[in-house]
Amino acid sequence: MTPYFDPYDADRPLMLKCSCGRDHTVADHQREEAQARERAAATLRQRSESPDFVEYANQFIEAALVKALFPQDAVRRRFLRAVGKGTAMAAIASVVPIASLQAMAQEKGALEKKDLKIGFIPITCATPLIMAHPLGFYQKHGLNVEIVKTAGWALIRDKMLNKEYDATHFLSPMPLAISLGLGSNATPMNVATIQNTNGQAITLALKHKDKRDPKDWKGFKFAVPFEYSMHNFLLRYYVAEAGLDPDKDIQIRVVPPPEMVANLRAGNIDGFLGPDPFNQRAVFEEVGFIHLLTKELWNGHPCCAFGTSSEFIQQNPNTFAALFRAVLTAAAMAREAKNRELIAKVIAPTQYLNQPEIVLQQVLTGRFADGLGKVHNVPDRADFDPMPWQSMAVWMLTQMKRWGYIKGDVNYRQIAERVFLLTDARKHMKELRMPVTEGPGYRKHTIMGKEFDPAKPDEYLRGFAIRRT
Repeated sequence: MTPYFDPYDADRPLMLKCSCGRDHTVADHQREEAQARERAAATLRQRSESPDFVEYANQFIEAALVKALFPQDAVRRRFLRAVGKGTAMAAIASVVPIASLQAMAQEKGALEKKDLKIGFIPITCATPLIMAHPLGFYQKHGLNVEIVKTAGWALIRDKMLNKEYDATHFLSPMPLAISLGLGSNATPMNVATIQNTNGQAITLALKHKDKRDPKDWKGFKFAVPFEYSMHNFLLRYYVAEAGLDPDKDIQIRVVPPPEMVANLRAGNIDGFLGPDPFNQRAVFEEVGFIHLLTKELWNGHPCCAFGTSSEFIQQNPNTFAALFRAVLTAAAMAREAKNRELIAKVIAPTQYLNQPEIVLQQVLTGRFADGLGKVHNVPDRADFDPMPWQSMAVWMLTQMKRWGYIKGDVNYRQIAERVFLLTDARKHMKELRMPVTEGPGYRKHTIMGKEFDPAKPDEYLRGFAIRRT
């Protein structure tokens, strides 16, 4: 049946205008949308090639690496004033697992592999990885990348294990779990960058508007996208702080993100802690409301990551460096507020997120309706800070142990430093006569008003009244 005479499309007026209400055909509408997307992509490409942005992107990458080497702000400022940028860059060369910072940023070594497949789940967390494709960032670094939309996280894991994907969009705890053999054969995986920070929410069905206190959620059914996810760990943390045992007082089910809204509408679940844009899509579909953004639990928390196997990095260091550069450049562009509306337009099409542009705009700009009659303005509702702090990995490991995913003793730092790609730079700090109170890549985080000190993970664990261990 043609798109012009579909009697089953309730949105089509009888006069056969476009469903948008304008007097043109569906084909005209689709053509105009495609032209608008291409104009947006062309604008972003032009911005990415401007001298100002190139300088900004280089400084963005350098600043991220300096923070990794010296996580304490006061120490970092004293060091840079004392030794200057040149000496600082020499120390930074040890942070990324390639020959040097210059190899990553400027000098292009021969690529070991040019044709690559990268998996992704259609959520806004993957924005840098996705937008690098239509904006030509991979191609600019000599790579022929196919980004492959994938149905769920278990399939992402399996395709990485089977080497069907060269690199992928991960949930940030997944490389830890895979490396430890949790739920799969143990295979060394690495987090190269965090894809996004924040960018999640707890969404409830409209019938629960009067049950905003999690103490009232006993018996509720919730969806999360995967067991080894920040979504699962943050939901468990939140309800446990309210006095509920997440394994006894509520049900937590694994549901692929694209199926969460349908399950909420059907009444199969009472809510979900899921990635965007599906929280906003539930509001758009008028089946749910946003209870809270997860940035209210932990502002700046990691969600998804970009990673690959340790074997791939060892065998293809120059290719990995090119991938690293392309994704970090996209992250630098995504962090600029002025680009967010154009990015929403570029990643909305079917081959990427397949979402209404207005839904993506609300997520990426942070100006959004909550489903309760209010409009909020939260610019960092989703952010794209790429730094894979090893202290984040330590926190994830504490939650895996808290809920019984890991048994026995855990060498937190050893695992974190093996999987999250920030090598131990204490040697260089000592050579430069810098105080070493915390290893590089570690900093304290505040989660629901409580401080997490990565130097004391077991003490932190013992502080929880509700836990399996």
